[in-house]
Order: sequence, then C-alpha cells, then structure tokens
Amino acid sequence: MTRRFQGDRLLVATHNNGKLEEISALLEPFGVSVAGAADMDLPEPVEDGTTFVENARIKAHAAAQATGLPALSDDSGIEIDALDGAPGVYTADWAETETGRDFVMAMIRAHDALQASGAPEPWTARFCCTLVLAWPDGHDEVFPGVMAGRVVWPMRGDQGHGYDPIFVPDGYDVTFGEMDRWEKNRISHRADAFAKLVAGCFD
Repeated sequence: MTRRFQGDRLLVATHNNGKLEEISALLEPFGVSVAGAADMDLPEPVEDGTTFVENARIKAHAAAQATGLPALSDDSGIEIDALDGAPGVYTADWAETETGRDFVMAMIRAHDALQASGAPEPWTARFCCTLVLAWPDGHDEVFPGVMAGRVVWPMRGDQGHGYDPIFVPDGYDVTFGEMDRWEKNRISHRADAFAKLVAGCFD
C-alpha cells in the first residue's frame, strides 16, 4: 500500500524550470503548491547513481532532509537501442560543457554514434522517467514512466527541451520538439510516471 500525500506544499527537487512548470501544472488540480529547489537555495546533490531510480532517490531524499518537506524528484533520459541504451542515466552529462549544457551538441553526439554503429533506421528509443516522492522520515514511493518512439535526423522543432527535437513518439509523425507542449505533457514519459504517482499517492 503506497503512502498517501498529506498537506498542501511539496518541494520539487529540480533546478530545471521546464520540469518545474510541467510538474506544477500536473499538481494544480490537487491544491498542492509547489516550490523548486532553487526557490529554497538548495545545492544540487551529486548524482552518482547508475540507474534512474538511484539518482531520483538521491535528489528526493537530499531535498526532504534539507527542508523538512516532502520532496518529489524526477530522473529522466533517453535510451537508444542501437547504442545499447545510451545515453540513459548520462543523458544530461552528454550535454555538459564548461559553460553549461548544450543539448544541440548532445544530439549531434547521439547521431554521430548512431552513424558509427552502422545500425539501420528506424532507430528505436524511449524516454524514461522515474519519479520518487520522499518524506523527511526517509520513506519514499517510486513511479517509473516510459514513452517509446524513435530517433530521427535532422533535428526538428524548437519546442520542449533536451533531446525533444530528435525524438518521435510512437503513433506520431512529429517530434516532441514540434509538438504543442500541452500535447507532449499529456502523453510523455513524465505523464506516464505522474499518472502512477497520482493514483498511488493523491487520488
């Protein structure tokens, strides 16, 4: 039996404004006010896990312990089959530069690796998201979500963030980067994980 969320304030353990906006909108119907890690001046913990759930747990528990509030964290990324699941948990790391994250560079790296692999199209892939809701007493609940699709080239669209311009979800012919943000939020890997979170802890 999952633990129910009680209260009206939740910390979202992210410094990513795009993720914060998505999660805030999804929680609005439940009368829950959301604060981000930056609002609370929280440092970003070292994410040294090797799975999405390990990294999500690191972030959620660090935030809950630091603030005394229940904390929701998300770890997500893209797994490309022809690259043996890479970049996976290193999705954001592929975009790291000395001056910040460059996802155009990361997408080029992914395409170059696919070309070097010799794998034929379609390049099947999936976006994965793991949500962890942690309480200050150390308890947590874990909710994984997936959106299957394929990687395409060249990049298409300027919506969304991350690798969205090279990912076409199953059942669509447009990339996440070309898709209306609300449509993407409705079908995404995060929406899948969020539906499980809501059913487990909020409904």
